[in-house]
Amino acid sequence: MKIIISGSLAYDRIMDFPGYFKDHILPDKIHVLNVCFQVNSMQEKFGGTAGNIAYALTLMGHKPVISAAVGRDYHRYFEWLGKMGISTAGIRVLEDEFTACAYITTDRGDNQITGFNPGAMKHSSRLDFDRLDPQETLLMISPGNLEDMVHYPRICQARGIDYIFDPGQSLPMLDPGDLRQAMEGCRILIANDYEFDLILKKTGLNRKGLLRCVRTAIVTLGRKVPGS
Repeated sequence: MKIIISGSLAYDRIMDFPGYFKDHILPDKIHVLNVCFQVNSMQEKFGGTAGNIAYALTLMGHKPVISAAVGRDYHRYFEWLGKMGISTAGIRVLEDEFTACAYITTDRGDNQITGFNPGAMKHSSRLDFDRLDPQETLLMISPGNLEDMVHYPRICQARGIDYIFDPGQSLPMLDPGDLRQAMEGCRILIANDYEFDLILKKTGLNRKGLLRCVRTAIVTLGRKVPGS
């Protein structure tokens, strides 16, 4: 079985601010905010939904293929993927863009300010469905390029390709009609408990109605104990 992960690849640049944001933001001046937070350090992590999922599956002994777009600064990410034994063959490189990047600053109170540049993620990964055997392919569609998240499920449905749909952080940007279309016929829908409730609200479905659309729904609960 060929497992393809459609989603994002991104650099996460994580910074530590030694104070509290609240001590440097004046509520009565919030409309003219101009403040600089000098950080102690910065760490760069290899992130993005497709990268994280592919890494986890590789640890479990699978050989996933990533379908995503990266920019001209892709070299460090590709080097790391190579060390992990993860193929880069399905990744589209755009020389006129930067790879998606999140700039995350955390203060002493664990408050966060994040800036996110989607960069190459604004572009489709251009997965070549003509080269896929529907009987031997499982596609996982995770948050990334919005066009891919809308169109790839439709192509899978038309070609009889099994797919897993995980809308995640892209839920607020998905049109209710596109969201429902993407769910219908998917092998597995994955969401956390908050996302699951948001899916119900956006689509107008109740739980029984949703389960008539998807074959299986997995809802993660974080630290919650089922039934509590």
